[in-house]
Amino acid sequence: MGTNYYLHPQADCECCGRPFEPLHIGKSSGGWCFGLHVIPEEGIDSYDDWQERWSRPGSFIRDEYGNAITIAEMKTIINERSGKHANWDSNQWMGPLYAYKGEQYFHLLNSSQRGPNFLLRYRVDGVHCLGHGLGTYDYIAGEFS
Repeated sequence: MGTNYYLHPQADCECCGRPFEPLHIGKSSGGWCFGLHVIPEEGIDSYDDWQERWSRPGSFIRDEYGNAITIAEMKTIINERSGKHANWDSNQWMGPLYAYKGEQYFHLLNSSQRGPNFLLRYRVDGVHCLGHGLGTYDYIAGEFS
C-alpha cells in the first residue's frame, strides 16, 4: 500500500471548484525509498526541479486523498524515511514475505536492492529507475500504480 502525492500548480477553478491538472510528484510505499517521479517532458529531472516547482507562488501539494501537504512535510516524506528492518542479516525484514526463497530471490523478482535506513530501493535499470537520490528517494520514470 502506498500514497501518491501531487503538485497543483495553481488554485482550483474559481467558477466550479475543479482542480487544474496536477503533476504527480511520486509515491510513498511502506518499507521502500520514495519513488520521485521524473518527467523530462515537463523539465523535471531531479529533486531540485521539484523543489523549484512547489516553491512557485500559488502552487500547493495534496496527497491522493485530497489532504494538504506542506512543503516541509513533503521534504520529510521524501528525505527522512526509514524502514523497520532491524537486522538485514537475520532475514526478519522479509516478515510476511516468507514465500520468497531468500533476500537475493526477493531482489531479483522485485528489481530491488538494500537501501538506506533499512529501506528497499529500486535497482537502477535506466528505464524504470533512473538513479538514486541523495536522500531516501529513487528517480522513477513512467507510470505509477
